[in-house]
Order: sequence, then structure tokens, then C-alpha cells
Amino acid sequence: MGNAVTGYNYTLHKDVVPSPHQESKFEPLYGFPNGRTEKVMIATEEEMYSAKIPLNKRDYCAHHLLKFQKCRKEKFPWIYKCHHEKHEYLHCQYEEFVDRMKDFEREKRLMEREKRLGRTSG
Repeated sequence: MGNAVTGYNYTLHKDVVPSPHQESKFEPLYGFPNGRTEKVMIATEEEMYSAKIPLNKRDYCAHHLLKFQKCRKEKFPWIYKCHHEKHEYLHCQYEEFVDRMKDFEREKRLMEREKRLGRTSG
């Protein structure tokens, strides 16, 4: 159901729904008077390449995935002992997803605000 509503919104309300395929139209620090904490990539490209991490997993949580894979290799066949590393990785993935959702909602609200202010002043 959510996909149908999203497609509906992209089709009929292009002016207030941000496209996931384009960069943000607004300054990233707009609305943050004290600034935002910058995300830092901890795992290096060489580490991810040598660990054969797929391209779709090379994100800000890759260092947790490296720890989890290392633990699995060391503790095999008792990989259940790596539950802490797995939990850290999945929690990082969840936090990253929430950040992306918040950025999308922020962009959407700023677009709606821009449209609303444009109508009242014009």
C-alpha cells in the first residue's frame, strides 16, 4: 500500500515531494543553528575491498559489518557468540535508515513551506 501512495504522491504532487534520485534543493545546515554532526566513514576502501564487502553494503556501518564478519570467522561454527557484533551492525543500519527518513521528511516539509510562502507572497 505504501508504494502505491508514494507513486501517487510522486506523480501528482511533484512540487512538494522530493525525488530520491536528485540532490537536496536546500542547504544541508538550514534549520540547524548549532550545525550537524558530520558522518564519518570509519572503514577504509582497502579494508572493505579486502573483506569482499559488496558495494551495496559499503556505507557508514561498514566497520560494524567488518567486526561481525571477523567474529564469524573466528568463532565458527559457534557463530551465535557473535550476537553482540550482529546487533551493533543492525542497530547502525537502523539508525542510518532513520536518518535518511528524517532527511526526506525535512526536505518534504521545506518544499511544502516554500510552496506555501510562495503562494502567500505572490
